[in-house]
Amino acid sequence: MNEIKFDEQGLVPAVIQDAGSKEVLMVAYMNEEALKKSIETKQTWFYSRSRQELWHKGATSGNKQDIVEIKYDCDKDTLLVLVTPQGPACHEGTYSCFRSQDSEGENQLGTERYDIINHLEAVIAKRDAERPDGAYTTYLFEEGVDKILKKVGEEAAEVIIAAKNRDHNELKWEVADLIYHVLVLLREQNLPLDDVLAVLTERHQS
Repeated sequence: MNEIKFDEQGLVPAVIQDAGSKEVLMVAYMNEEALKKSIETKQTWFYSRSRQELWHKGATSGNKQDIVEIKYDCDKDTLLVLVTPQGPACHEGTYSCFRSQDSEGENQLGTERYDIINHLEAVIAKRDAERPDGAYTTYLFEEGVDKILKKVGEEAAEVIIAAKNRDHNELKWEVADLIYHVLVLLREQNLPLDDVLAVLTERHQS
C-alpha cells in the first residue's frame, strides 16, 4: 500500500472490473483507510467525496464485491480492482454503471474470431447480476447448479448423437448449445473462462 500515490485530497481512483467477464463495472475513489479495509476484508470499500465518508459497497443493497486481485498502474496513481460481484454494481440496478450506445448493450460484436465468446460471457454475467424476468439465463441461475448441470449433460449427449449421425447442421447447433451452457456453469461456479484457457496454455507449453 505504501507504493500508491494518493492525490492532494488523499484519494486514488479505483476501476472495478469483473474478474470473470472482464467488464468494467464502475469507477470510484479510495483513500488510504478504504484501501486498507478493502485489503483486509477482501471486499470493496470506497470514499464518498459527496458525503465525505467511507462506504462498504453492498452494505445496504447486498450487492457486495469480493476482491480477487488489486493492481496498480505504472504511475502508481490508479487502481484496478478485479472482483466477483454479488449483484449489480450500479445503484440503478444494472450490472455495470457504464452504458453502451446500443440501447440494449448486448448486440454489438467485434470482428475478431472469438469475440462472440467474450461477448456471450459478458451477457451471461449481466443476466446473473440483474436477473431480468423472462430471460432463459435468469431461469437457469434461479433454478441453480443442478438444473445447469442437467442441461450441460443433455447438450453433451445431443452433441454425441449429432456427431454419430454425421449431421453437421445439427452438430453445430448442439455444440453452440453446449458452449453456452458451459459458460453459464462457469459463471455459477465463479470460475473465469481465463482459468480454463490457462490450463490449455499450460498443457500446450508442456
